[in-house]
Amino acid sequence: MYQRPFVIAEAGCNHMGKMDIAREMIFTAAEFCKADAIKFQKRCPKELLTPEQYNAPHPHPENSYGDTYGHHREYLEFTVEQHAQLKQWCEEAGIIYSSSVWDMTSAVEIISLRPEFIKIPSACNTHFEMLQWICRNYEGEIQLSFGMTTHAEEEQIVEFFEKNGRAKDLVLFNCTSGYPVPFKDVCLLEIRRMKEQYGGRVKAIGFSGHHNGIAVDMAAYTLGAHIIERHYTLNRTWKGTDHAASLEPDGVRRLVRNLNAVHDSLTYKSCEILPIEQEQRDKLKYRG
Repeated sequence: MYQRPFVIAEAGCNHMGKMDIAREMIFTAAEFCKADAIKFQKRCPKELLTPEQYNAPHPHPENSYGDTYGHHREYLEFTVEQHAQLKQWCEEAGIIYSSSVWDMTSAVEIISLRPEFIKIPSACNTHFEMLQWICRNYEGEIQLSFGMTTHAEEEQIVEFFEKNGRAKDLVLFNCTSGYPVPFKDVCLLEIRRMKEQYGGRVKAIGFSGHHNGIAVDMAAYTLGAHIIERHYTLNRTWKGTDHAASLEPDGVRRLVRNLNAVHDSLTYKSCEILPIEQEQRDKLKYRG
């Protein structure tokens, strides 16, 4: 029996540092798209980046919101008080609020808001000091992506959560870290490998896609990843590196609709001749 799909619209920093856009993203994801959750990001750039990284120019200047990469990241950040407002808007809209956390300061701040789940991005999944603090201080679901992660690192991560008694709160996401990812690099069969290797050890296996379109997500779901996370924007032409790998509202709406249709279809026949077939059988079936 397949679990009903759970769709996370990942806003990330596609709000471009503007609270009014973030609010519109929340209510659109809830009311128009019918997504289950919306996820933002929290970073402390001066903690996350080295001084050299902070003061370097953005690698794609046309997408930068500051004269250095650090200033660009600062521009896109919301304070913990603003995240509290985002969470309140989510509650008003009837959608689950969440955020990824990229460093210790951000983890402490977001966990103070007591979200239903948090996300560990692929870039930080071996930040064991942060993971240790989260295991000890946060009781909710911990989602974690396996993008750009070796098999040895994967095993080390899962064993870490097992030793801390938190593996059954852990959701692992199949992910290829690219923006956008060509279909040949999505590698959906990794979901099957992850389910075989970790399915009995963790809470669930999910899929975090950075590809174009929504066809791939249907296959990910049938392979057993019932939690689907996709980047989400109000306009794919906006300034920023993530918009091109994101779905606009109608894309998220169709994603939710199609996943629910696939869920309803993944059954066996309840009897050899279904009631819907009986009338056609009586009228059309060869009786020679």
